[in-house]
Amino acid sequence: MDIQKVLGKLGIEELNPMQIAVGKSIADSQDDVVVLSPTGSGKTLAYLLPMIQLLDAGYDQLQMVVIVPGRELALQSATVLRDMGNPLRAMCVYGGRPAMDEHRMMKKVRPQVLFATPGRLNDHIAKSNIDTTDVKYLVIDEFDKCLAMGFHDEMRKAMQFLPDVRRRVLLSATDADSIPHFVNMQKVRRVDFLNDDNRTEKRISVYSVRSPQKDKLETLSRLLRQLGEQSSIVFLNYRDSVERTEEYLRSQGFATSLFHGGLDQKRREDALYKFSNGSARVFVATDLASRGLDIPDVDNIIHYHLPLHQDEYVHRVGRTARWTKLGSAFFILGPEEEMPGYVDQRVEDYDIADQLPPPPPPKMATIYIGKGKKDKISKGDIAGFLCKKGGLEKQEVGRIDVAERYAYAAVAFNKLQQVLNLTKGEKIKGIKTVIEPVR
Repeated sequence: MDIQKVLGKLGIEELNPMQIAVGKSIADSQDDVVVLSPTGSGKTLAYLLPMIQLLDAGYDQLQMVVIVPGRELALQSATVLRDMGNPLRAMCVYGGRPAMDEHRMMKKVRPQVLFATPGRLNDHIAKSNIDTTDVKYLVIDEFDKCLAMGFHDEMRKAMQFLPDVRRRVLLSATDADSIPHFVNMQKVRRVDFLNDDNRTEKRISVYSVRSPQKDKLETLSRLLRQLGEQSSIVFLNYRDSVERTEEYLRSQGFATSLFHGGLDQKRREDALYKFSNGSARVFVATDLASRGLDIPDVDNIIHYHLPLHQDEYVHRVGRTARWTKLGSAFFILGPEEEMPGYVDQRVEDYDIADQLPPPPPPKMATIYIGKGKKDKISKGDIAGFLCKKGGLEKQEVGRIDVAERYAYAAVAFNKLQQVLNLTKGEKIKGIKTVIEPVR
């Protein structure tokens, strides 16, 4: 495999020290490997590059299983593998959609690599939808969460279903107290970059913001207005609090997305695309958003509710300052709250001005297109359609994501209605399709 060619496809100039160390540990031994590295340091690419070189693209059977705690990490990991441009066939399985639909797709795809959440993996294996006979490689991403007590029974069952695995790679941004015996780790190499000089915390400025009331909504609104056009993730500990906070911010004129485990798959995908492509400046979420989401260029993390433990704090702040970039973390403290003891960085008081501008409009708006890869529609097709039929200039088309049966595209916010009007009834590559805004 030409590593430089793969990196070129991904838009990466060179591997970082952690990725090089992981590659050597996997390629130069037969040992199991535990990788500890900050969020945003590129762990997915770190394990995929060497692991796929151990697989046989000419052999049709399932050879590697990657277990992840949630659907977003499964989808994003599969996207990295696809974008690397290798011939291996991959598929994701996860809860929230019918297992029967996944099984039908599985028979068509015949995956050699499977990205799976524990419960859905066990479900397919128990129904004999998956043959694990030739699975020799197992990856557990975010292993500290996958192996936490809430997942123990499912993970134990999964390990029993994978008896012939000969190599294991475990990855996380936070270590676990211990790895359960049922994972059956053999001789282990540890690649530990958590104490690296370039760790995420060193690139984050931490601030405390005092709220005079226990209800912090007004203080949050004022903070976000002062941050202006910057992008921010607001973390809360409960789903109903996320709903209440997002509704309040939206009523104040902010461009928002909300994200928690109670939403169906499409609403979660809509929220992610809106925030990642600039259609929303504020992402209001539970800690579900602290792991497995690859959202570039997040300026600020705002702790509306205090993280319950240090691990949650580490994963939250890892959403900003990704790779070599800088970021800020804000703690909104009520009258009786103090900074958590586990924050060992310098914390500065943050003052909010008396006079503040209104919330700025978003840069982009997101449209949903009801056709995708199955219809032979590409990113280039959509970009050309939006320029030719939608009357946009090249710079007015933003991020485009094409799934199997649909696509999302970002267009300049002030041109949304123009695009909807001009493309109504028009065809993409001769195919009539639905084009509608994502609210």
